[in-house]
Amino acid sequence: MKVIIQTTADGSPTFYREDLDEHYHSVKGALAESQHVYIDSGWRQANQTSNIIRVFEVGFGTGLNAALTAQASLESQTTTDYFSVELYPLSNDATQLYAESFHDQFKEIYQAVNRVPWQHSIQINPYFTLHKIEDNLLSMELPKHLDIVYFDAFAPEKQPEMWDESIFRKLYHAMNPGAILTTYCAKGAIRRLLNTIGFTTERLPGPPNGKREILRATKE
Repeated sequence: MKVIIQTTADGSPTFYREDLDEHYHSVKGALAESQHVYIDSGWRQANQTSNIIRVFEVGFGTGLNAALTAQASLESQTTTDYFSVELYPLSNDATQLYAESFHDQFKEIYQAVNRVPWQHSIQINPYFTLHKIEDNLLSMELPKHLDIVYFDAFAPEKQPEMWDESIFRKLYHAMNPGAILTTYCAKGAIRRLLNTIGFTTERLPGPPNGKREILRATKE
């Protein structure tokens, strides 16, 4: 799997994956997209049913979503248990190259989440514990009692198997009542599928200079 680092419109980096002809993040702003879709529209809106927010991320990718959540957890002193699955992890060389684009404080957090070995759980700071899972979402057993799901798979036309109804039903049953799923993909077919399963969906404004809309779904 060959990836090429590229700079996006807000100055933050992304990777381009040649075999899928796909970027890991929006070329209009990688950092802005992750912050808006997963932190501001997702994690900050989670219905905290206990004193710990349980997050499940579909697609660890570069580790950017995990690092931003670790930073937000520390800043707000909100305890977060973060599970992330990835079938094709990036190499250490790739993530080290990616880290060079960030300022010192965030760079340290980003490097910390990427240093966590796969199949291990490590506390990154007093409020954030990361569980890194190298596995196939299609066949793995999910953690239970999830408060939020970051659905950050590659686009449906690139990885249709990841957007299958069976995947979303599996996630639905692993989520607490009131839990939310957030994703950059606001396609009508995906919204209708989530509604069929039992989610209540809403289209939200996308990130600045990015996609016009994103999607958030709530398990009632």
